[in-house]
Amino acid sequence: MNVNSTPTDPGGGGTPARESGRSRVRPVGPRPSIATALPDAGDEIAPEKRAKIWPLALATLAVAALLALSLFVGVYDITDGELGAEMMWITRVPRTVALMLAGAAMAASGLVMQMLTQNRFVDATTSGTTEWASLGLLLTAIVAPSVGIVGRMVVSSLFAFVGAMAFMLILRRIVIRSTLVVPLIGIMLGAVVSALTTFLAVQFNLLQMVGTWFMGSFTSVVRGRYEVLWIVAIVTLLVFLLADRITVAGLGREVATSVGMRYETILIAGTALVAVAAGVTTVVVGFLPFLGLVVPNVVATLRGDNVRSNLPWVCLGGIALVTVCDIIGRVVRMPFEVPVSMVLGMVGAVVFITILMRGRSRA
Repeated sequence: MNVNSTPTDPGGGGTPARESGRSRVRPVGPRPSIATALPDAGDEIAPEKRAKIWPLALATLAVAALLALSLFVGVYDITDGELGAEMMWITRVPRTVALMLAGAAMAASGLVMQMLTQNRFVDATTSGTTEWASLGLLLTAIVAPSVGIVGRMVVSSLFAFVGAMAFMLILRRIVIRSTLVVPLIGIMLGAVVSALTTFLAVQFNLLQMVGTWFMGSFTSVVRGRYEVLWIVAIVTLLVFLLADRITVAGLGREVATSVGMRYETILIAGTALVAVAAGVTTVVVGFLPFLGLVVPNVVATLRGDNVRSNLPWVCLGGIALVTVCDIIGRVVRMPFEVPVSMVLGMVGAVVFITILMRGRSRA
């Protein structure tokens, strides 16, 4: 019997013995490409991509407009000839760049802390990280007052890392029955460290300097004193690179381990990034309360919990919030300035209470 005459008609009386258990033999020839099989796929995907890009592009333009406005807000008239142009590059441009770097870094750090602790109420403020950074800064001023800004930044970041890891270890040791317990632990830990910092400041007559650190302001940011803030730009970039791993780590140890991820490594890396951002920002600018709490919560409410897709929005939101608060502080009592931390504190307190009330009503 000729093999080539084997019936292949579906209506023909069954499958031949040599083909039983297999799919029907396909005609020999080149396989159809994806573009051939789905001729309209590009036409369907492109509008979706454009729909996602346009809101982000418009938000970027809005933030750029705020930064441009920041360049022209202040007591000094920068349009006053050559001297005005010089003042623009000495004060206004460095201040605006500092707003951009500090806002993006602290907002991104808050997002990382919330994912690693699986709690929306945690950031560098409510975990005590900034208080630890201030303690390290004070000890540097006491023990080695001649150390430059880079040395203070390193010590402050190390203390912030120790504080953040202590906060994480405390969370592991206790049974958490409510999400509100986590920020309360951080606030109490920060209060203890802040009390120790104040005591040492009183003993060594450095209380006014400590008060300046806790009263975060961009007033003293000038050319030659803000460049170290570019380090937090690297921190933000690293958060982007680790975004997917941080998202998985935010699902818990078991889930992260089940997909082959080293949970402890991501936890330490994420905490180190938060510590560096908090330490550098504390040295250059001071205390920026609730910035990492407000922005990630607003973005997560609107877009969900994916770190990679939310990070551009979180960075833009952090820049916009700190810039608006700084502009308000500059104009509300001109020619004097209200520290940006005061405006941020009021905004952050309102948003924090709103989040608490929403969570209670849903419960």
